[in-house]
Amino acid sequence: MGYGVYKVTDEFESKLADYTGAKYAVTVDNASNAIFMALMYEKVNGLNITIPSRTYPSVPCEIIHAGAKVKWEKVKGKSITGAYQLKPTKVWDSALSFTADMYIPNTHMCLSFTGPYKTFKLSKGGCIITDDYNAYLWFKRARYSGRRACSYHDDNFDMLGWNFYMMPELAARGLLLIDQFYNHDGSKKQNKDIKMSYPDLSKFKIYDQ
Repeated sequence: MGYGVYKVTDEFESKLADYTGAKYAVTVDNASNAIFMALMYEKVNGLNITIPSRTYPSVPCEIIHAGAKVKWEKVKGKSITGAYQLKPTKVWDSALSFTADMYIPNTHMCLSFTGPYKTFKLSKGGCIITDDYNAYLWFKRARYSGRRACSYHDDNFDMLGWNFYMMPELAARGLLLIDQFYNHDGSKKQNKDIKMSYPDLSKFKIYDQ
């Protein structure tokens, strides 16, 4: 498509959906913005959302930016492994997980391709995988300043969105690299969840908002 949604992005999202076992995938510029958009879609304003006390610092930031309050779940040790739910919402932080057929039905799982420690290394980028068609349509517009897939000269602006879309150059790179997760016979490879150590964020008063 010539405007808004690039063909290479559509193709990359189709491959991501296939590999993860989700119906839909929507790429974004990073996983933090994926979490924020998913929380905004779920209308979490005023809710208490529980997350591990040790996690990446952007997660409590996005919860607060979305109008919710952070509650901490104590973590044994200094590390977490794989995906976790932002309780009680449908949103999952899946930055440390990327494997075949990982999708959990009735959720919005937020993936990360940013940084040297991720399984799928794109240098930058993220994605929301979901089985909710209405959420999928909302995410696609929300990431692109509320725009439809047409020229802004022709659009009927009726939605406030954000500038969160993935650059087509990154989508093209992802489309090339995602084949590493398939075997020669077309079957999908399984990957181990990542274990990562983080500081105890519950000690910092900035998140008590």
